[in-house]
Amino acid sequence: METVEKIKQQISENPILLYMKGSPKLPSCGFSAQASQALMSCGEAFAYVDILQNPDIRAELPNYADWPTFPQLWVEGELVGGCDIILEMFQKGELQELIKEVAERHPAPSEE
Repeated sequence: METVEKIKQQISENPILLYMKGSPKLPSCGFSAQASQALMSCGEAFAYVDILQNPDIRAELPNYADWPTFPQLWVEGELVGGCDIILEMFQKGELQELIKEVAERHPAPSEE
């Protein structure tokens, strides 16, 4: 699969998706740590892609997104922004509201 196709698929399949360095539990950079911490504080499940494990995505996503840095938060197919925007939204309470609304529209499949 082409890298751009893979990115489009990840974005379309995950209503809340964070492209970051490392994982939410073991972030590999301060910006990714702050962004994932803010998202985890919202209390809803979200998907993430570790760009350090996916160099093709790391190389291609800034072009696709027209956003040069990581982390990148995508919500319902739209790029929300990077660390500064995520933290600013979190401090204003906007991120929590957005994430809660999206999570309600896209309930996680029940584990039966």
